[in-house]
Amino acid sequence: MRKPRRALFSTAGAAFAAVLGLVVSLAGPTTGTAEAAPTGIRVSGGRVVEADGSDFVMRGVNHAHAWYPDRTGSLADIAAEGANTVRVVLSSGDRWTRTSAAEVSSVIGRCKAAKVICVLEVHDTTGYGEDGAATSLDRAADYWIGVRSALEGQEDYVVVNIGNEPFGNTGYSAWTGATKAAIGKLRGAGIDHALMVDAPNWGQDWSGTMRNNAASVLASDPDRNTIFSIHMYGVYDTAAEVRDYLHAFTDNGLPIVVGEFGDRHSDGNPDEDAIMATARTLGVGYIGWSWSGNGSGVEYLDMVNGFDANSLTGWGNRILNGSDGIAATSRTARVYGGGGGTGGGTAPNGYPYCVDGGSSDPDGDGWGWENNRSCVVRGSAADR
Repeated sequence: MRKPRRALFSTAGAAFAAVLGLVVSLAGPTTGTAEAAPTGIRVSGGRVVEADGSDFVMRGVNHAHAWYPDRTGSLADIAAEGANTVRVVLSSGDRWTRTSAAEVSSVIGRCKAAKVICVLEVHDTTGYGEDGAATSLDRAADYWIGVRSALEGQEDYVVVNIGNEPFGNTGYSAWTGATKAAIGKLRGAGIDHALMVDAPNWGQDWSGTMRNNAASVLASDPDRNTIFSIHMYGVYDTAAEVRDYLHAFTDNGLPIVVGEFGDRHSDGNPDEDAIMATARTLGVGYIGWSWSGNGSGVEYLDMVNGFDANSLTGWGNRILNGSDGIAATSRTARVYGGGGGTGGGTAPNGYPYCVDGGSSDPDGDGWGWENNRSCVVRGSAADR
């Protein structure tokens, strides 16, 4: 059933019809659970870290490669604006032209050349159960297995986002089982990358399905290396809604990113200021939708006009250069020689946050030492 006012179609897809999906859980993972070996980007202590254990906080932009495969220069353009992550739209071939293994390799190579982390996603799953053209997470898993050769050895640089907004507002209760099954299929096939899973309800999880089942989904992953992604559009039109949702994960040691959001949308007016400010305060990643090429009435979600990096839109200027924006808070991944970390900021007690997270806190008390002064580890006991 559609929830009044909160149910919506996100329209960033073929004509860019996407407002994203997957489902998360309130209870944190059980103590004593093993975590993934440090083979690349991974989950540790409820946070996303690199192979050396330093925090990696995504500050990124979505790019619709599947519909604009000739716009390969966009990855470098996005990086030049300060982003440390690009979420790249691919197709399994079920709805749009299949992105081949060779093409995936090329995209990864361009991400590495631009020194950004690649979050690769299959878009054909968008709105499954409600949109008859959408395909299942199981089919998306088959695609990833089919292009495994392009992914091998890229764990430091690539996150596999199994499927975009894999359920709409119909049949979304199947999200938990379908997500666990897809994770198990990928792990069984030897895909060891950090996995990202989108929420249902076109990515916005107004039903709380992902929130309420995230802990069990994470526990089902043999590598304990699954990141949850919420898409924030009209459902998140107040600061309280933004804070409550993100805190439901961070307070329970569950890894969360905002995988898509904009400054307005057809289903309501998202509070982008609260999204970006809360993400900074919690050290949570965000990836805005989208660089360019939106159509079907959502052209306002373009960050640049006509893929021209020198022609920022109002939304583009806001997310790239505004308060809590990408330019101010992004740090290049350490694997590329950057400083990693969270982009700084100040804790409620007045001390600066540690840029390198727990790596500067050897005794685990929440207090670190950087730049010849004390700093606070985000989310620790000292972060009060």
